[in-house]
Amino acid sequence: MAGFATGAGRPLQGRGGSPGFRFALYAIVSIAFMILDQRFNWLERAHYILQAASYPVELAVSSPVAAWRWMQSSFATRDSLEAENQRLRTRLRDLELRSMRYDALAQENAALLGLRNSLPPLAQRWLPADIVNIQLDSLRQRVLVDRGSINGVTASQAVLDDRGVVGQTMHVGPWSAQVILITDPEHALPVQIERTGLRTITVGAGDSTSLALPYLPANADIRVGDVLVTSGLGGVFPPGYPVARVTEVHKDTVQPLAHVRAAPFAHLDTDTEVMLVWFRHDSPAAPLKERNGELTTGDRNIRPLAAPVKPQLAPAAATGPASKASTPGTLQGAPTGRQAAAVHTKPSAPAPKKPERPPT
Repeated sequence: MAGFATGAGRPLQGRGGSPGFRFALYAIVSIAFMILDQRFNWLERAHYILQAASYPVELAVSSPVAAWRWMQSSFATRDSLEAENQRLRTRLRDLELRSMRYDALAQENAALLGLRNSLPPLAQRWLPADIVNIQLDSLRQRVLVDRGSINGVTASQAVLDDRGVVGQTMHVGPWSAQVILITDPEHALPVQIERTGLRTITVGAGDSTSLALPYLPANADIRVGDVLVTSGLGGVFPPGYPVARVTEVHKDTVQPLAHVRAAPFAHLDTDTEVMLVWFRHDSPAAPLKERNGELTTGDRNIRPLAAPVKPQLAPAAATGPASKASTPGTLQGAPTGRQAAAVHTKPSAPAPKKPERPPT
């Protein structure tokens, strides 16, 4: 029996192949995939196809939730709908009055500064998108929206809501796009402290209600309540958009860096709709994209200005009578210098005496 078991085991061992052969085969396949991805961007195309194929499945998974919400909204009472409608009308009137005041102030400011109609609006157009899938955990903070490349969406595009910055698009499919939130641990956003103008970087903490600022020194001028806005760096968001508010500041004299936390303005855990924004590239405040330390866009018509002409200095005065005659501001023939002093200091001649009359 022992000989039979040994003889039966040998062919099975030969069929499976040695571990070294399998390792070499897997290494060759991995190197081939890396070469294809490096030269032909093969993995990105495969990810595009897989995302297009998985979108119907994700939509089907989220359909029961959407159907339940539709049933709840359909069976709402008439009184609650009328009260909601009245409240929205009142809020709309207030917002219209506030908008008119803001427009009047903006026009007056533009007229005073001479900038009326001088700069185009920064946001060129925007597109609303519904969130169809959410992935919020300590390692990934991402959502899936129902807008894709057929709607003009591109990668690294700004995503906002009605309160602040939400994130940016990461992977774009034909009918959907994956948005990485600012709270994702892999996301970093250049920001600026609105009160002091200090620039730094916020990093996602893996929590939908918290951001970390790990690169601030211990002597940085920052305190609880400071507002963080986008600094315009990074090539995605223009400057001035609200990001978060500082909620926690700890400074230790032993540690070189401060421990700072901030809460994002956007309601990342309750939003059901976001906005995809396109910005104008011809605006001075438009974000500039760079690659490998070089800008990908620029104005070739800009040239350095010519240096102003220096004024000619007057030549040094020469000695001699000719120089006296050609000296500007001096009358020709008039006494100058020591001659004038000699004229003023020369004693006057005595007056002649009258002849005496002879006696008669």
